[in-house]
Amino acid sequence: MLTVWGGLALGIVLLVFAWDLPRPEAALETTRRPSVTLESADGRLLSTSGDLYGETVRLRDLPVHLPTALLAIEDRRFRSHFGLDPLGLLRAAWVNLTTGRVAQGGSTLTQQLAKNLFLTPERSLRRKVQEAMLALWLEGRFTKDQLLEIYLNRVYLGGGAYGVDAAARLYFGVPARRLSVWQSAVLAGLPRAPSRLNPRANPRGAAERGAEVLRAMAATGTLTAAQAAAEAERIAFPPRPSRDSGWFADWVNEDLASRFPGSADLTLRTTLDLRAQALVEARLEALLAGPGAAAEVGQGAVVVLDAATGAVRAMAGGRDYRRGPFNRAVSARRQPGSVFKPFVYLAALEHGLAPDSTVSDLPLTLGRWSPGNGAWRARGDLPLEDALAHSVNTAAVRVLARAGGAREAAAVARRLGLAGPFPNDATIALGTGEASLLELTAAFATFANGGMRVVPHGIAAARADGRPVPAGLAAPARAVQPEDAAAIRRMLEAVVSRGSGRAAAVAGRPAAGKTGTTQDFRDAWFVGFSGGTVIGIWLGNDDATPMDDVRGGTLPARLFHDILEGLPRS
Repeated sequence: MLTVWGGLALGIVLLVFAWDLPRPEAALETTRRPSVTLESADGRLLSTSGDLYGETVRLRDLPVHLPTALLAIEDRRFRSHFGLDPLGLLRAAWVNLTTGRVAQGGSTLTQQLAKNLFLTPERSLRRKVQEAMLALWLEGRFTKDQLLEIYLNRVYLGGGAYGVDAAARLYFGVPARRLSVWQSAVLAGLPRAPSRLNPRANPRGAAERGAEVLRAMAATGTLTAAQAAAEAERIAFPPRPSRDSGWFADWVNEDLASRFPGSADLTLRTTLDLRAQALVEARLEALLAGPGAAAEVGQGAVVVLDAATGAVRAMAGGRDYRRGPFNRAVSARRQPGSVFKPFVYLAALEHGLAPDSTVSDLPLTLGRWSPGNGAWRARGDLPLEDALAHSVNTAAVRVLARAGGAREAAAVARRLGLAGPFPNDATIALGTGEASLLELTAAFATFANGGMRVVPHGIAAARADGRPVPAGLAAPARAVQPEDAAAIRRMLEAVVSRGSGRAAAVAGRPAAGKTGTTQDFRDAWFVGFSGGTVIGIWLGNDDATPMDDVRGGTLPARLFHDILEGLPRS
């Protein structure tokens, strides 16, 4: 009778624990977020988002040291237990009792698989009982090799990667079939704390855990102690070539849902040149930490763009992405100052003027407004080319009048890609509208490439679930007549060779560009080009506090010089 009542009580207890169990038949079904993988221009991994899955791998196709490493560190009696390991539970309880902390767990690999497939991370007696019940079901339904195969294809290994193939590609750039011994050990060590110990988040922790797995392999006899030590010495993760390409990645990811509708996994080959990106970051930080700090410059932004296509090769949206993801190259809209003047002069050329046409630089008053010329000493009449080269404000206002006024200048700016808003008065000649650095850099590409408007973009090619799909690239379109673009280019070359942008000049590399400075030195700009590369630079402070006499022709022009000097010729 006691046995009957005991069995009945046990049955009731099991029913209580099992009433909300998920369907175990769903073991091979997955529900996940589509992944987006960004690659640099040369194919190196840039970033991932969503749930990243690689190929489904079969146990027979994997190097034998991968499952061996996993079993050595996670479940040495996997082949002999029935899903639960009483000896392992007793050992873990003893270690935890003697150390006074939870130093070991007693879960088998099958229990871990049950938890990963069906259950939440909740820590409770109910969840542990359900985990055990599901482990028994899995052991009855699948062979040991099948369980190991399911585990290796489903286990979360950090960085958004599920399964050993996705993790191998993410961390080492190889498929799981080509993993070395030490790489297998690193992956086998990740299930304990995948977010905290993965090579991207914690290279040192990943290496230490990998060495621990190698020692466990030696303890089980699958490696000798000497082999384990030698493999541990080989553990090394290459440094990421760029610290702050997150701004570029965020910009590329902004409109993916509308550009690539559906739920397919996307792999996007971007336009980012990692060498150029690393150069931009290093030069920007060096300037901000040195002369920038002395001149009270707190922030900066840089865009490097291909003049012929609009492909963005590098983007720094600030000093350090990890301190804040706000992208000053894309999202910040500021007064461009005299960087806007080329659009005014282009409008004048389209109204019949030429670089050799003359304009007065004498003082000027319009109503109650009198634009100043800073330290410039009036000469009377001077060629338009000289007026732009030396950024003479009174001359620019007079050129605006001869170009048809503010509406004409705004129309030219919009035609070249600037969204505005722009004031409908003469102050527009001095850049009192609004623009982003990315807009200005792309607009200057029109002057560099002979008059074709380009749309700045970061995606060169796309694949959805492994199949090529259109990347939706906009073709360059004629926006300026070639002769007018050539005239503006000639005038911008004068800015660098003998005007306000002389600090931007690089020996042996002809360059063109325009300086810009807003009132009270709140913003300083230089946008220029050499060969087929356009570089846009902004320096300032997020709270718009003034800098110490920083003009477009000083630190921004110097930064242009430093970046151009380090880039290969295009």
